[in-house]
Amino acid sequence: MATKVKPRVEMDIGIAKKDRQAIAKGLSRLLADSYTLYLKTHNYHWNVTGPQFNTLHLMFETQYNELALAVDAIAERIRALGEPAPGSYRAYAKLTQIPEDDGVPSAEAMLRNLVAGQEQVARTAREVFPIAEAANDQPTADLLTQRMQIHEKTAWMLRSMLAG
Repeated sequence: MATKVKPRVEMDIGIAKKDRQAIAKGLSRLLADSYTLYLKTHNYHWNVTGPQFNTLHLMFETQYNELALAVDAIAERIRALGEPAPGSYRAYAKLTQIPEDDGVPSAEAMLRNLVAGQEQVARTAREVFPIAEAANDQPTADLLTQRMQIHEKTAWMLRSMLAG
């Protein structure tokens, strides 16, 4: 006896399919940047050395924990838009603008790299914002606004550790 396949329920949330796809494509780049920055920050947490060890170790832990929550929120928004969220290193490597490190950088280089990474994630979010806004996608616009605010603030804090 053959099992009947139920027809797929079409999505109608007030955003056209092509707009949902374009937003999800941008959010996939944001997800890749955020996950890559998460991985980099976690690596630095494990491998930082020097006189600022304790301060940086704890700060990096706070940052990677925040990023872990962020990647989940971004991926879930992609899914809510009806698209699959990327979830592999290979996919992230194709989508991210954040470079990987060769070896273990000094504590100062870690700070500089994380400033650049935080700023890149903010730029990526900012690039996606007009697409969400044009599609009248307030939930995505809200998510992007929150991400920009967090990454800009974190970049400022990291940059401040390099001053002086």
